[in-house]
This record gives sequence, C-alpha cells and structure tokens, in this order.
Amino acid sequence: MEVGGFANAFGNGLAFPFLFIYLHNVRGFPLPMVGLIAGTSAAVGIASIPTAGIIVDRIGGKPTLIGALFLLAVGFGAYALVHRPWEAFGAAAIVGVGNGAFWPSQSALIIGLTPPARRHASFALQRVMRNFGLGLGGVAGGLIATTSNPTSYTVLFTLDAVTFLVFVLVLWFVPDPGLSRTEAEEPGHYREVLRNRVFLAVVGLNVAYVAAGYAQLEVLPVFAKNQAGVTEREIGFIFFVNTLAIVLAQLPLTKILEGRRRMPALALMTFVWAVTWMIVFTGGVWFNAGSAAIVFGLAAIIFGLGECLHGPTQGALVADLAPPRLRGRYMALSTLSWEIGFAIGPTAAGFILNAAPNALWPIASFTCVLAGCGALLLERRIPPELRVTPS
Repeated sequence: MEVGGFANAFGNGLAFPFLFIYLHNVRGFPLPMVGLIAGTSAAVGIASIPTAGIIVDRIGGKPTLIGALFLLAVGFGAYALVHRPWEAFGAAAIVGVGNGAFWPSQSALIIGLTPPARRHASFALQRVMRNFGLGLGGVAGGLIATTSNPTSYTVLFTLDAVTFLVFVLVLWFVPDPGLSRTEAEEPGHYREVLRNRVFLAVVGLNVAYVAAGYAQLEVLPVFAKNQAGVTEREIGFIFFVNTLAIVLAQLPLTKILEGRRRMPALALMTFVWAVTWMIVFTGGVWFNAGSAAIVFGLAAIIFGLGECLHGPTQGALVADLAPPRLRGRYMALSTLSWEIGFAIGPTAAGFILNAAPNALWPIASFTCVLAGCGALLLERRIPPELRVTPS
C-alpha cells in the first residue's frame, strides 16, 4: 500500500508545487481567481466528504479508495487541458470529489490493517513514504516546468494523473480487511459522531493547523517566484529539502513521541511553524533570487520537522477516538477539517498576496500560535488513556 502511495505522491510532487504558478503565470488568471480555484477544490471536497464516510462504513476502505483514485486521475488530467477559468473550476471540482473520498478511505484502510498500539507508527510510515515521493516529484517537476514553455506544465499534470492509476494497480496486492459482522449489521449515524465534543474540538483545531500551516506551504511557490525571483528549479529543491527533512526525521521523532503527551506535541508543532513563517517573511523582505531560495529552503526544513509531530499524533488520536462501526464517518469528518483548512488558507492567501504580499506570513505565524494555545487548553478534555502516544 505504501509503495502505491509513494508512486502517487511522486506524481503529486510533479504538479502540486506549481499549480499556482501554472494558473497565474502560464494561463494568466489573476491571483484572487487562482485562490478561488484552489478553494473550490476544497469546497467541493467538503460537500462530498460526508457521503464518502457513509460509503466507507458501508462497503469498506479499499473499494472506496479505488473509486477516489479514478476520479483524481480524471481531475488532475483535466488540469493539463485548462485554458479558461471555467475549465479550471471544473477540474478543481472533480479533484475535490476525489479528495473527499481519498483521505477517509485511505485512513480507514490503514487502520483496518494495523493493530491499535501501532497506529501512530503506521501513520508515520505513511507520512515518510508520501513526503519522499512528493520531494522527488518536486525536484523532477522543477527540472521539467518552465513558464516559457506551457507544454511543460501539461506534461506535469498528465504524469500526475497516470500515478493515480498506478496506485489502483498496486492496490490489487493489498488485502481488504473488510467490515466485521457488527460493523455491517449496525449502521451508524453522523449524529453519534457529532455528540463527541472532544473529537469535534480535535478536528476543529486541525482546521487551523491546515489553514495556517499546510495551505500556506502550497502558496509559498508563487510568493517565492513573484516576490523574490526564485526559479521553478529552485522551488522544486525547496520542496525536496522539506520532504527530505520529513523522510529523515519522521521515524526517529515518532519513536521519541512514544510515551509522551499528544497535545503538547501538537502545540510544539504550531510554534515551530510560527517560526517558519517569520523566516519566510524575512526571506521575502531582505533577500532575492538564489539567496532567497536558500532562506526559503531553511524554512521548508524547519516546517518539515513540525510536520513530523503532526502525522503520528493527529491521525492516531482521531483513530483512537473512533468506534469501529463509525470509523468511516470519523475519518470523513477528520478529512473535512483538512478540506476546510485548504478552502480557507489558499483563498485568504490569494487576496492577501494581491494586496500586501509580505503581510501573509506574520498573519499565518500568529494564527499558528493561537492554534497551539488551543491544543494545550484542550488536553484536559482528552480521555486520560488517550493523552499519551502508545509506546
């Protein structure tokens, strides 16, 4: 399963860092519109996720994941054909539906294949393989992409679409844990999930982590190119050092987290990200071209260390809070928090970049600090047996 995820992540690495540049610098769409296109993908994902959770609980994670991969192949392949805004919005909508089903189904499949005491390690391994693929894909994409040759971006998105189909082929060799008799005979309801206020608080904070953290990493390439003169090749290497930091640090940090409290780990993550965005702010104000790329690369490494705290903590905590028969719905709402964050983050960033580009990073930094304080306040409401990462 992780081999398939690696292949797919490599394809995403080819295209993901360059989406904003492709739509703005190559196709000529205004930055606020590009932000809305990215936000549309997230918004459609938000609308489709609840249904995806029900499907996972009805038929299982593996069949749902296969369907999601086919949709994503169509959506990212359609980006290669975009010339008008409405075409980009259409591709984004298809990607949104696919993403809405991808993450809850993949998470449910991982949980079904993994003993409870090792879930944090399985989520960490997933993060390693995914980021290793993203990093290598980012380097390859940086070598291929150039705004002087629009066809190079068509190649990126076409290759990305193919990697989703590769993941489908690999899943043939992955066993399907299926549904237990209890899970199949006792259908759940979202109202049961919504009664778990601790879970809602956990995923609510994740919205802030994503909007002020991960989503701004998606915006960094267009800021680096247009404000600091960083080239596509250098952007590819910025993403590579980010993922290299995750590949090298994730498993050792996961071992360090074992036996330690989860919410302070998430708070530490947000403070690391706050520092990261202030480094980006410094790079945009004081540096240019190659020197700016070095500063942004340093920021990407530090951001990656923060990501290593999130992967084995957030996903495993949600899995532990979820009863087996409601696993799909819990994973769906967890995915929903990511989609809401990615709807808010790039959309807001597009308008801020258009008005005052350098102001984005202090705002993101302050938001990260607030989210970290929220994580510390929430800890006392987490069930005592779930406050610590299993060792």
